[in-house]
Amino acid sequence: MSHFEARRIHSADRVRVVLTGECDLRSRDEMTATLLEAVRAGEMVIVDLAGVRFLDSSGLHALVTAHHAALERAGNLYVVNATGTVATVLEITGVLELLRDPTQAVDGAAARPDQSA
Repeated sequence: MSHFEARRIHSADRVRVVLTGECDLRSRDEMTATLLEAVRAGEMVIVDLAGVRFLDSSGLHALVTAHHAALERAGNLYVVNATGTVATVLEITGVLELLRDPTQAVDGAAARPDQSA
């Protein structure tokens, strides 16, 4: 059985969603619900992927769905701290470019830890 956990951390101007474990078909509904709740709660959502060790198309779909929901609310959703195969999947599919925070450095941004929030 896959392990997955999602928690939200609220601050004054953003919501940080910390994901850990495997973002796959089994966790898709929980992941999507958590991300959409975060989008409803704040204009800026930062999704921290440092603890994610597996990401498949279900996880990608949840991220893109939440991104579109954020845009509909004139907000933003960004991913940070993706490493290893998770960063590779995001990069190959173009999702990393779509969800990269433009205020973060481009060189090595996928692997560089985010120090904000």
